[in-house]
Amino acid sequence: MKQLIAANWKMNGQPDWADKVSALTALVPDPSCDLLICPPHPLVGSLAITAEGTPIKIGGQDCSEYEAGAHTGETDAALLVTLGATYVIVGHSERRAAGETDTRVKAKAERAINQGLRPIVCVGESLAQREAGEAVSVVTNQLEASLPASGDYDIAYEPIWAIGTGRTATAGDIAQMHAAIRNAVGSGPRILYGGSVKPANAVEILRTPEVGGALVGGASLDMESFSKIAHAAISER
Repeated sequence: MKQLIAANWKMNGQPDWADKVSALTALVPDPSCDLLICPPHPLVGSLAITAEGTPIKIGGQDCSEYEAGAHTGETDAALLVTLGATYVIVGHSERRAAGETDTRVKAKAERAINQGLRPIVCVGESLAQREAGEAVSVVTNQLEASLPASGDYDIAYEPIWAIGTGRTATAGDIAQMHAAIRNAVGSGPRILYGGSVKPANAVEILRTPEVGGALVGGASLDMESFSKIAHAAISER
């Protein structure tokens, strides 16, 4: 299976950022990996139109566990599909920090699958949990409670202490956690690493055992930077 290099633009972007799809296509015309951009929801439709006929997929940064209805501020998975999305991130650490529970993450993932989206289910531990020796147990417990009962999905391991801090887990840290995740979930889902991934460390990270790709934050806002991470990907793992 190809590695997945996914861009999480978070709350960044303007209408003209649809042009970044063309820029990325020019920089990575024949990718050896699967490429995904997850922009803010108002930009999903325009990016999906621009991405038609290219290798680039478009996804959402979150979705509701509910069907369309009286849920102010939520985004229906079915609407994301209508706009052209094929993936969606659920359970990102920033959403969990805002109070999102494992139960809700699982419900969102299952709703996404039922509507034809492939969820990327995020898990990860805090610095305090790691220093207490609880990292593996925290992550495996999140997996048990957050993963959908059936269907196709990917997993993103994002150590919370390495997101937006400039700190990156060592290759040994990543290998240990990804091995624990693989042992917990078995074969099937790709296990992405997310946590200050950038061109300077992409090769080492993407060649670490059981790393099936990267969930990229800040470095994905610049297409030249993001393309360098894509070029570091392994074609088959």
